Amino acid sequence: MAPTILLSCESISKTYGVKPLFDDLSLSLFEGDRVGLVGPNGSGKSTLLKILAGLEEPDRGTRSMRRQLRIAYVPQQPTFADGQTVEDVLTEVLLAEGLDPHEHQGIVARALSIGQFARADQPVGTLSGGWRKRLAIARTLMREPDLLLMDEPTNHLDVEGILWLEALLQAETRAYLVVSHDRRFLESVAARMLELNRCYPNGVFEANGRYSEFLEQRAAHVQAQADAQASLANRVSREVEWLRRGPKARTTKAKARVQAAGQLIDELAQAQARAKQGTAGIDFVASGRKSKQLLVAQQIEKTIGDKPIVSRLDLQLGPGQRLGLLGPNGSGKTTLLRLLAGALEPDAGTIWRADGLRIVSFEQHRDSLDLTLSLRRALAPAGDAVVYRDRSVHLASWAKRFLFRPEQLDLPVSRLSGGEQARLLIARLMLQPADLLILDEPTNDLDIPTLDVLEESLLEFPGALVLVTHDRWLLDRVSTLLLALDGLGRADWYADYAQWESAQERKDAGRPASSEGRARNGAAPASPKRKGLSYREQQEWGRMEQAILSAEETLAACQAAVEDPAVASDAAALQARCDALEAARLEVERLYRRWGELEEKQTQAIR
Repeated sequence: MAPTILLSCESISKTYGVKPLFDDLSLSLFEGDRVGLVGPNGSGKSTLLKILAGLEEPDRGTRSMRRQLRIAYVPQQPTFADGQTVEDVLTEVLLAEGLDPHEHQGIVARALSIGQFARADQPVGTLSGGWRKRLAIARTLMREPDLLLMDEPTNHLDVEGILWLEALLQAETRAYLVVSHDRRFLESVAARMLELNRCYPNGVFEANGRYSEFLEQRAAHVQAQADAQASLANRVSREVEWLRRGPKARTTKAKARVQAAGQLIDELAQAQARAKQGTAGIDFVASGRKSKQLLVAQQIEKTIGDKPIVSRLDLQLGPGQRLGLLGPNGSGKTTLLRLLAGALEPDAGTIWRADGLRIVSFEQHRDSLDLTLSLRRALAPAGDAVVYRDRSVHLASWAKRFLFRPEQLDLPVSRLSGGEQARLLIARLMLQPADLLILDEPTNDLDIPTLDVLEESLLEFPGALVLVTHDRWLLDRVSTLLLALDGLGRADWYADYAQWESAQERKDAGRPASSEGRARNGAAPASPKRKGLSYREQQEWGRMEQAILSAEETLAACQAAVEDPAVASDAAALQARCDALEAARLEVERLYRRWGELEEKQTQAIR
């Protein structure tokens, strides 16, 4: 049986001013769909999500949905009324839904458990950005939607919050679509990927599978597009040469060829226009210092108010060392960065810095940006050029390197998007030669293409680096060492993210599994049959039955498609359906095999 379509858009277009976001775009969302949506900044992801949610209308095209479909939408920046408590926000949803007041207490308690809120009476105004995002998600889930739409749900969440959200979505049976630039998050929660990008002829590229599989399929697709464009260019070249010889377009055949040549030229121009994909030219400049030691911290301690940040911490940085910092929101990561940069002094211990050490810092809240300045003056305060790597670069070329258009140069910085402000700050930092880069959440608001370029630049930077980011993909790939803060003054060292994750799983396994603790985590009591399975295997086991049922339904649908008399005489269509049937059969066999492996492992553990 084919999956049920919940929501679809046919040939929709949307334009803001003179700028088209997308044109003639079509897509569908199905029952049980787990979709990740990516695309460069400005491609219209948030606008598309609002159209899907019914909050905006497309300029052209149609949106259709299943009858009585319940859609819920979590925006990038959730808003709450002034003076509300956490319980007020949740109860407000129930009142709007018209539910029996006698049921409110139990439903609110469940939502508090899902969000892991310790206090129902906590004022929303005192919550951090991460906890406000949790509250928005918990509030949305109370509506029990059939389709959940989330725009950048990991923004403001710390690593533990992102892991909480991953577990929440993996336990979901309803369909969802998430817009995100967090590549590891997408790898974990998406089973189908969509990329919104004008470089594709129909405006969107679709791939079944995880994010890593999407990357492989996209690379093959882009290569095929490039090959087709090269072939088209050769054909155009031949036709242009024919046209230059001045054919007499008197015969019907000659007229048709002239017309076809014009169409080919137009087709090539459109393909070349689509292929023009700008990426930010990020390349940090090192000072060239040869010192083996750049910064040494010995037995440093720091307390803010009555909260310990670090206690008796030793740390050493030299060229080529890239230190990643982990820890929940409020654990003191930014404070430690300020200690290393010299903006704060430790309460005890010493921090030695090499003579003339050049430190370049990217601050999380971008306080160094003057929002009243024009982009022109923010990029080049002294004139119409900047000095990069000892040579003068014209302002227009420098702005273009960071994907700014000429018409944006006179805009105030306050009018720039979050991603554009992040690129502006990186552009300014790149003009300063550095021995030590200190980056506090540089990935906020950056799209995936820019993240890829930033990643490569940091890997090639020969100086030392200290990095705070919730982007675990970037953190894992760039860092040579991790330091995890617990918010209580303790700091632990890890070789990589996988080692830190394993340590967290061991901590979880070692905690007493009290009913109260499980309720706070929003999880059901652990079944004895899961004993012996790792944290990830437990999650996999919990999803296995549903995965097998879904795979068997797909297999049955593929079998019915092959047996359809309508394709019996169409060899190409029949072959495609046979291939799909074989793939579905192999997937069912894989799932049953994996189920047997997990079952055997837990049986051995019980023995």
